[in-house]
Amino acid sequence: MNILIVEDNPELAIELKDYLSFSGYVCRISKNCETALDEICSNDYDIMLLDLGLPDGSGFEVLKSVRKTQSKIAVVIITARGELEDRINGLQLGADDYLTKPFALTELGARLFAIIRRIHGFTANNLDIHGFSLQLQDYKLHYGGIPIKLTKKEYDIFQYLVLNKNRVITRLQLTEHIWGDILEVNSDSNFIDVHVRNLRKKLDKHAVIEWFETVRSVGYRIND
Repeated sequence: MNILIVEDNPELAIELKDYLSFSGYVCRISKNCETALDEICSNDYDIMLLDLGLPDGSGFEVLKSVRKTQSKIAVVIITARGELEDRINGLQLGADDYLTKPFALTELGARLFAIIRRIHGFTANNLDIHGFSLQLQDYKLHYGGIPIKLTKKEYDIFQYLVLNKNRVITRLQLTEHIWGDILEVNSDSNFIDVHVRNLRKKLDKHAVIEWFETVRSVGYRIND
């Protein structure tokens, strides 16, 4: 998942980014309303962590603007303002969850994973596809109980394709979601194809993978 952290406290922002990056998320930080809205317009984010007290305005205004154009992004408000009125206002404006500071990073992680489960329509830690089983929180892959050793990028690619099964995912989408800011990488290079080719070889040792489709000149699709 791609996460935008909108937080003007540099220590907390770095702490959140380090924790979430270690958990497998791709994160970027915005320190105010203006840069947050610029990021949302220029990159594809799955989740936004949004502080309400920003130096150039209220996080509520960011939330209003985002909900006018971005209906799919999940928004979690993180703020020291724990009054009932603020919580109700945030949820009514379209926030998916509300966390009052200080909070435990493990609680944040659990809430994010609950949002991801809801977005993609699964209820457990495991995702099963054609005999392969992905353990989403543990970054493990098995086939018939046999562990399959993947690199971090190979696992990220496979997980993202499985979460979006039956949809064509372009190379550009994979680049943005797995590596982060698409402006910082050469999306025309073949590194996506190299990782996918290596992933296929590892999967093909265990089962026929005709359901792992290459869509010519576009990208890839996992068929259910």
